[in-house]
Amino acid sequence: MSTLAIIVSLILLMYLAYRGITVLLLAPLLAALAVLLSGDAALMLPIYTQTFMGALGNYVIKFLPIFLLGALFGQLMADSGAANTIARWIVRKLGERHAILTVVAACAILTYGGVSLFVVAFAIYPIAKELFRAADVPKRLVPAAIALGSFTFTMTALPGTPAIQNAIPIPYFNTNAFAAPGLGLIAAAIMCGLGLLWIGSRAKAARAAGEGYGQHDDSLELHDDKFGDDGEVNLHGDTRRTLPLALALLPLLLVIGVNALLTYVVFPGMDFGFMGERFKDLKPAGAQGIWALIIALVVACATLIVTCLGRWANLRETINKGVFGFMLPLFNTASEVGYGAVIASLAGFALIRDAVLNLSPGNPLISEAVAMNVLAGITGSSSGGLSIALQTLGKEYLEMAQAAGIAPELMHRVAVLAAGGFDTLPHCGAIITLLSICGLTHRQSYLNIAMVTMAIPLVALIAVITLGTLFGSF
Repeated sequence: MSTLAIIVSLILLMYLAYRGITVLLLAPLLAALAVLLSGDAALMLPIYTQTFMGALGNYVIKFLPIFLLGALFGQLMADSGAANTIARWIVRKLGERHAILTVVAACAILTYGGVSLFVVAFAIYPIAKELFRAADVPKRLVPAAIALGSFTFTMTALPGTPAIQNAIPIPYFNTNAFAAPGLGLIAAAIMCGLGLLWIGSRAKAARAAGEGYGQHDDSLELHDDKFGDDGEVNLHGDTRRTLPLALALLPLLLVIGVNALLTYVVFPGMDFGFMGERFKDLKPAGAQGIWALIIALVVACATLIVTCLGRWANLRETINKGVFGFMLPLFNTASEVGYGAVIASLAGFALIRDAVLNLSPGNPLISEAVAMNVLAGITGSSSGGLSIALQTLGKEYLEMAQAAGIAPELMHRVAVLAAGGFDTLPHCGAIITLLSICGLTHRQSYLNIAMVTMAIPLVALIAVITLGTLFGSF
């Protein structure tokens, strides 16, 4: 009964999330339902206060600064005009003849530099729409191009990416954001290359069939007009605001550069032994990756604020909106972690856990990939699925990896790549938002989105597991 209760709860989570109900409410309610159906009704309140809220609180403690600083940085990039400057520079360099590549490149540079994928989608869509219209490429391919540049290789594969997905495994595997850089670059090349080929082939087929940009009702697009024309407090920024290119690129370079400098030069040369006297439970090896990301984002935000002094229309509003914007993504993910902790505490979870861990006893990479993909698919969230899986199975996977002689860095990279697979099923909030921004439907665009965000990343994941098994982490 306990195992059945878990399955029923997971199915309802996926269905109701697709129907648009917030996971902030779904997570505790469906966790309670699983407890009730498992026959543990008498323990429901302590399970909620101790297990659910305990796991939620621990997650917030670990990752709050990454979510907060990431959201703030994205808002600063949008409202300063830096994101707009970079996007339009890429457009000038590549032009409408390479409309698909231009959109993918613009999204990739911004997201790899630390700009939130939602901010990027709002910022790039108006440019993408005009490029595709000028090149007479069907508008229904715009979401796939944005998704390829924002939701795939820059989120899960490129070494050092500040995406929260790449930060989540750090404390579990004692790694850093640059884990398995060579394999990450190979995965990124597969995702980017095959993704561009797929979208290009669809555009070519449409052209052969006589299909152009198409007639579209732009009133269906998602707009955010409640803040007026300032742009400084509007999620997609002011399309008229720009910066000199060097100033626009500097914060992005700092995010990656400072992170790398701390990870490979500064921290390895420091002795953290003195910290143990005051912080008994601190493990510096597992914390350094998070510390590097925090410092890199703080430096980038401060630099952007200072270099744009005199250019801000309303800096206070920009900072407030950026800071307020981190709360919902953080607590959504933390609620899913709390839900996962409750599920893991039920007797029926032992059967599911053993089945997953024994999928490939000699190679935990396969088991890990399946677990991350399934949970990301159920929750409709790469960060949520990744967090649940590592919260419940992270210790076991690290032990299995050590027993099999597999480097934690390889486990890190496979976990992140796998979480970026089935997370974009139709009920995924990011996909629903992207389609709303573009004024398109699942019927019009989802097949191409699924190809570049699920099918092709699965190919990249298989390649990394194969290479990692044969040659180890590199």
